[in-house]
Amino acid sequence: MSDDQVFSDLLDGVEGEIAQVSGDGADDKYKCYETAHQRGIKTTIPPRKNAVIRQHGNCKALPAPRDENLRGIRQIGRQKWKHESGYHRRSLSGTTMFRFKVLFGGKLRRR
Repeated sequence: MSDDQVFSDLLDGVEGEIAQVSGDGADDKYKCYETAHQRGIKTTIPPRKNAVIRQHGNCKALPAPRDENLRGIRQIGRQKWKHESGYHRRSLSGTTMFRFKVLFGGKLRRR
């Protein structure tokens, strides 16, 4: 099962308001962006390096969140975009979980 198939369920499992959601390349699916956008959640998912803009600026529709992320990356660079968008916080939490797994043997379980 891919991430975009369970993305909505993951959001449903969170109590309270969600202002922003970050993900990695596995979450770079239009369905994930659409689900978050419908709920008013900002998405900070870096598009793949070979990503293309689907909806260009001369279109009458509102800009697509994924396209806006891609435009931001093209304007200021991927590393600066990660920091300015808040995506770097996702990396910090991933590093923290890695440290827990190293310390506790990678066998953390919920009780």
